[in-house]
Amino acid sequence: MTFALVLPRPEFEHSYRSYIRELGDEERYPFPLDFDCHDFSALLRRLDALARGENLPVGGVPSSTYWLISGDDIIGVSNLRHHLNENLRRLGGHIGLSVRPSNRGRGAGKRLLELTLQQARMRGIDEIHIHCYKNNVPSARMILGAGAVLESEIMDESTGNVVQRHRVGDAQLGVAASRYT
Repeated sequence: MTFALVLPRPEFEHSYRSYIRELGDEERYPFPLDFDCHDFSALLRRLDALARGENLPVGGVPSSTYWLISGDDIIGVSNLRHHLNENLRRLGGHIGLSVRPSNRGRGAGKRLLELTLQQARMRGIDEIHIHCYKNNVPSARMILGAGAVLESEIMDESTGNVVQRHRVGDAQLGVAASRYT
C-alpha cells in the first residue's frame, strides 16, 4: 500500500465521514477527531485555524492535523503540536495519532508516525514528546520502533491510567527519517 501525508482537504469528505463512522464509540485520538464534522467546510476551517494558533481550546497550543491517505481513502490521522506548554509536556506530548480500525496491524501507524516525525523535524522541533497509555502495547511498540526512548511513566489522575512518556531527539529523528529516504 502506498501512503501519503496530506493536510485536510475537501475531496476527502466522504472518506473522513466513513472513518468517523468506523471509529464508532471508541475513544478518539488525536483530539480533532472529536470535532463536529456535520459541516465539513467548517471542520476544515477549524483545523486550519488551529494550525495558525487561532481559536485554541483552553490549554491548547497551535497544532497541525494530517491525514495519511492511500488513494482516495483516509487511513490514519495525526496531530502535531507546534510546541508544548507545561501541561502538555506532562501529559499529551507533541503527537497524537490514530489508524482507521480496518487498517490496524498493517504498518500504517508506523508510517503515519514516521511521516509526522518528518513534519516535526521540518518545523524545527528537536525534541519530540510522544505519550501513550501503558496498556496500549501496540502504540508503545510503534513509538519505540520509530526510535523513541521511554523517559518516564506517570499516573494520569483523571483516568487512573499509567502514561508512558517517550522522547525522540535529533539523533533518533535522523534514524527514523533515513528508513524511508
